[in-house]
Amino acid sequence: MAKPLQSLMLGVVMERRAIAHAWADHSWRAVAVFPGAPAAADWRLLAERPGWARYHAATLPLALYRTETEGYRANLSQPHPLVYVACRAAGTDDRPEPFLVTACPYEAEDYEVGADERVDAVAMPAPVAALVARLVADHHVEQPFRKRQRKPHDPRRASRHG
Repeated sequence: MAKPLQSLMLGVVMERRAIAHAWADHSWRAVAVFPGAPAAADWRLLAERPGWARYHAATLPLALYRTETEGYRANLSQPHPLVYVACRAAGTDDRPEPFLVTACPYEAEDYEVGADERVDAVAMPAPVAALVARLVADHHVEQPFRKRQRKPHDPRRASRHG
């Protein structure tokens, strides 16, 4: 795996919210990330009100790679850039396990196809956006679009595979 150009530790805030559903009385989702978070050995309650509670659930590295600058650019071009939090399905204590934070929407998309993982998008804090923007400005190389050239049909080549 490539070495990241930059890495920043982010705290992940998960929210447990009461819901009206036939098979569940609550749901979990990531609602925020924050830079400068202490290592989280166990979930720590941050705030609680009737119907919901928020926890510092994990501290994970946001690793930024030269090969993902196109994804970072696409993210930063949106009115509200996002950080994506990938979580594994709930364990025995019902809590999902955050295992990855990324600023690349293309990487996040890879985790949305499985049934055991999901991705929540949360607002990108301003200091994180500034770091990502600086990395893109310093390292992004525009790749020109190249249309794939197709070879003309050769009946002899097609018959070899039949």
